Amino acid sequence: MAFESLTKRMQNAFAALRKKGKISEADIKEMMREIRLALLEADVALPVVKEFTKAVSNRAIGAEVLETLNPAQQIVKIVDEELTKTLGGDTVGLNKSDKIPTIIMMSGLQGAGKTTFAGKLDNKLVKEENARPLMIAADVYRPAAIDQLKTLGEQINVPVFDRGTDISPVEIVRLGLEEARENKNDYVLIDTAGRLAIDEVLMDELKQIKTIANPDEILLVVDAMTGQDAVNVAAKFNEDLGITGVIITKLDGDTRGGAALSIRQVTGAPIKFSGTGEKLTDLEVFHPERMSSRILGMGDLLTLIEKAQLDYDEKKAQELEQKMRENTFDFNDFIDQMDQVNNMGPIEDLIKMIPGMSQVPGLDNVQIDPKIMVRQKAMVQSMTKQERENPDMLTPSRRRRIAKGSGNTVIEVNKMIKSFNQAKEMMQMMTNGDMDKMMGQMGMGGGMPGMPGGFGGGRGIKGKLGDMAMKQAMNRMNKQLKKKKKKRK
Repeated sequence: MAFESLTKRMQNAFAALRKKGKISEADIKEMMREIRLALLEADVALPVVKEFTKAVSNRAIGAEVLETLNPAQQIVKIVDEELTKTLGGDTVGLNKSDKIPTIIMMSGLQGAGKTTFAGKLDNKLVKEENARPLMIAADVYRPAAIDQLKTLGEQINVPVFDRGTDISPVEIVRLGLEEARENKNDYVLIDTAGRLAIDEVLMDELKQIKTIANPDEILLVVDAMTGQDAVNVAAKFNEDLGITGVIITKLDGDTRGGAALSIRQVTGAPIKFSGTGEKLTDLEVFHPERMSSRILGMGDLLTLIEKAQLDYDEKKAQELEQKMRENTFDFNDFIDQMDQVNNMGPIEDLIKMIPGMSQVPGLDNVQIDPKIMVRQKAMVQSMTKQERENPDMLTPSRRRRIAKGSGNTVIEVNKMIKSFNQAKEMMQMMTNGDMDKMMGQMGMGGGMPGMPGGFGGGRGIKGKLGDMAMKQAMNRMNKQLKKKKKKRK
């Protein structure tokens, strides 16, 4: 996952401060030196590093910080705010036309992920807005580019306009826009050609497409794994084409992630989305505040909540809440919950969104085997209908029978039942609004409740979370939730 090494370095710098009762200017200078090195190692552009560290230093060295009861916490708050500012400040959505269609022109180098992003964005628009988009295949140079776009279109049931490879991309765009207006499509996504490097021929063609299409959005797609090159590409495209937004792909890869921290400052164009995987659903709106939280190891509870809301049926959620209140949560519900969590993505990625979890030693290397879930489902399926609905029936002899029927050991069956009981207990606390007690439970060791086969153990999670990370994250989440409620009104 991107930013992991940067997160570690930032946390180490803060940890050194937290150990001291009082903080001096020398301590802050030492911390800023560590942060500066961490940012440079993460491939953040030097001018951006200088501007960021200067802004933090100017705010941190002052009586209002150094003389407070908890200066370390104040400094983390300052770093968080300045990091959010560097990443763009506010979340910026798609530019939309007053009348349909909204025209979105994709641009970027070959291999950055333009075509895949077009499919992901259309999928999002169809699901969230019930939109009727059209994709225009204007990349006539890359082998199989048109076929790739058509395949994506078939998967999400979105039409693709193409005229093969024998006419100019500019003419294809003109004809495609005519069809979109006739069919009253809500959105048009133009998939343009890329090159391995920027050249005059490419820019000339893109300028012509821009002139004929008059797009509402010119989105530049950059590959996070190219590091500093992504920033240079963004600067050049912005200079020649006037981009309105940036998409960062492969932000889930083994990358230092510095491009995300540099692009906004270098181009002035906001980052609008990030690609976080290969599936069509692996697309996230880019929220600078939330990304700052992740980088500083404070988790991202709001995105975690949104993922859960997106992947969980509202009616089912209400039924589950009722079951928790009536204490009738059973093994059928447990399996259903596992399926829902599985749909949200890899569990290890979800765990990292919990505030402070990035500080747990060894978490970076944790990979939860999806086969564990398969085995646990097999155990439940080896139970009778009565046993699934009444977990108290599971006597030792019944557990032996379930182990044999599912091809597992009795120890594994006992572990699964323990996970079930922990998940049930934690969900009851959440339903009753008892978050403090729930966090206490998480700190008892023996693993994360509800995680397959247990997770972690040892010293207990609460001690590792750090009060500051949890408090900062919860404050931020409450603030963002209030903002969302105001927007709805």
